[in-house]
Amino acid sequence: MGTSVSKKQLIEALNISEELFLYLIEQLKIKYNNKDSGIKLLELDGSYQLCTKETCYDNLISIVNHPQKPKLTEVMLETLSIIAYKQPVTKQEIEAIRGVKCDHAINKLLDYNLIREAGRLDAIGRPILFRTTEEFLRSFGVESMKDLPKIEKEQVEDFKQEAQEEIIFALEEKEE
Repeated sequence: MGTSVSKKQLIEALNISEELFLYLIEQLKIKYNNKDSGIKLLELDGSYQLCTKETCYDNLISIVNHPQKPKLTEVMLETLSIIAYKQPVTKQEIEAIRGVKCDHAINKLLDYNLIREAGRLDAIGRPILFRTTEEFLRSFGVESMKDLPKIEKEQVEDFKQEAQEEIIFALEEKEE
């Protein structure tokens, strides 16, 4: 919660006369008393404060309690990229591409509503298939999956080479 500001402080900060200040305060009161305004001007013993009208509290609470934009880690972005380009795809396929487990990344992407379950693969164990959601499209500013950047075959080969080098490096680290 903010604090009020005295009439004297406001007059000095605005570098205006007290007469002009009182006129402007009346104009603000008229403006904020409008039913379409979500703000009201409080006068508190010669000081002034802007605050939210009580009628807007429910809306304000829903905004404050709304989850913040998700922060995607590199692992989550890699997992999301695989899902976006290969959908529908199973967790096992994602892990085969990345070379590591991706349970946490998938759970967070589900929590953020960027991916969803899209049925089950007709195979042993009936693994869950994942695909992107409308929220994914909104978040990344694309109208459809066709709008995703195209990956050239040369890039795919570069990615494969980098992944193999990372796996070798990780294995060498474990041996040390």
